[in-house]
Amino acid sequence: MSTTASKSARKAPAIRRPALISPEQSALRKNLASSLVSVAGLIYRPVTSKTGDVIGRVNDVVVRWDSGDYPKIFGLVIRIGLRRSFMPISHVADISSKGVTLNSTKLDMRDFVRREGEFLADEDMLDHQLLDIDGARVVRASDLYLTLTGKTWYLVAVDVSFRSFLRRILPGSAGRTPTPEKVVDWSGIQSFGRPGEPTRLRKENKGLHKLRPAELADLIEDLGQRERQVLLEILDPEVAADALEEMESDELDELLRAAPVDLAADLLTRMEPDEAVDALRELPDEDRDAMLEAMPKRTKSNLTDLLEFDEDEAGGFMTSALIVLKESETVTAAKKKILAADNHDIPCIVVVDKKGRLLDDLNLIDIFAARANTLVGSLSSDNIPVTVGPDADLEEVIEKLTDNRGSSLVVVDENNKPLGRIMADDVVDAMVQKRGSHSWPWQEGRG
Repeated sequence: MSTTASKSARKAPAIRRPALISPEQSALRKNLASSLVSVAGLIYRPVTSKTGDVIGRVNDVVVRWDSGDYPKIFGLVIRIGLRRSFMPISHVADISSKGVTLNSTKLDMRDFVRREGEFLADEDMLDHQLLDIDGARVVRASDLYLTLTGKTWYLVAVDVSFRSFLRRILPGSAGRTPTPEKVVDWSGIQSFGRPGEPTRLRKENKGLHKLRPAELADLIEDLGQRERQVLLEILDPEVAADALEEMESDELDELLRAAPVDLAADLLTRMEPDEAVDALRELPDEDRDAMLEAMPKRTKSNLTDLLEFDEDEAGGFMTSALIVLKESETVTAAKKKILAADNHDIPCIVVVDKKGRLLDDLNLIDIFAARANTLVGSLSSDNIPVTVGPDADLEEVIEKLTDNRGSSLVVVDENNKPLGRIMADDVVDAMVQKRGSHSWPWQEGRG
C-alpha cells in the first residue's frame, strides 16, 4: 500500500466520527432540560405539603385537548393509601423531578373519576403510538414533557428516543432527568386518546390532509388496530378512502374486517370501483355481504355487477367510473356534468348515440377548448375507439394496448355500450396479481 493510501485509510474513521457538540449547543440542551419536567420521572414521586409532610405520590397527570394549542395541565391524580384522588393544578405550588409541592392541604378524598374531555398523560399516552404529523410518521412516546409558562403548566413535547426509554429504568435521579435529544413539539402531534372515547382531530393537525395518500397509507399500516380505527374516524372520509387505495391488500383486508361495518361500507363506497371490488374479493363471504348490504343501493348494484366478472378478465380489472355524454348534448352541458362528477381524475369521457352505443371517447381539452353551443357529437374524431369485451383476457388487453400505442381501452358489452375503461395502471395491477404464474405473449419460446 502506498503512503498516500495509508494516510487515507487512517483518516477515514475520523471522517465518519460524529461532530462534537459545541459548548453553546451543550448549554442550550442543559437549559432546555432544566425547563422541562419528565412525566415518566414524575410518576410515583412524593406529593408534599408546604410544611414538607408527604401526603401521597403522583399517579398521573390530567390534561385536556380543548384548552388551546398545547394541552393545559388541569390537575394531578394522587395515590393516597388505596385511593386515587384528584388534585386541581391550582393547589399545586411547584412541580419538579423531585416531586410535587402543594400550596393547600385541602384534599378531595373521593376516588378520581374522569370528566369528559380529560386524558391521562401516563395511562393514555406514555408508551402509546402517536402521529407525528410534520414528520409523517408513527412514533411511540418514550416520555412526555411539561413546562411552566407564566402561571400555567402545559404539556409541550413528546420524546421519541430509545435512550429516554432506557433512562426510565435507571434507579434514582438519573432516571428522572429529561434527556431531550429527539423531542417533537406537541403542536405537531395527534394523539389517539383513551380507548372507548371519541377523539377529535385537533385544529393544528389538519396537516394530515396535506399528506399524500401513499404517505397516509404508510402511517395507517404502521398503526395498531385501535389506532387505525381512530385515525379513520377522524380523517375526512374522502381522504381516508384515497389512502386505503394505496394500502397493501392484506393490510387493507385486516383493516376492513376490524372496522365497524358501516364505516367499512362507507369507505369502500368512496373508493374507485375497481379498487373497492379488489378489496371485496379478498374478504370472507359473510363480511363482503354485510358491507354490500350497508351501501347505497346504486353503489351496491354497481359493485355486485363488477364482482360477477372474473378477476382475470377485462371486466374484472376495468375502471367502471365513466362520464357518459350524449352526442346531442352541448359543450356547456358537458362541462357542467364533468365538474359535478365525484371522480376528479376523470378517467374516461365517452360519447354515445341515442341508444347508448359508443361513438367515441374524448379528453378534457377536446371539450373545454370547444365553443359553448357546440354539440358533443361534432367533437368526435374519425378514429374508432379501441375496445374490448368484458370477457377479454389479460393477453388480449395487453396486445391491443401495444398495437394501438394507447394508454387505455374502452370496455363494451355485446351491444357496444360502454361498461368501463382499462387504464395502464389497471393492467399493471392485474399483471402483479398474476406474477409468478403467468407467461406473457412476448415470453413464449424462451427458455
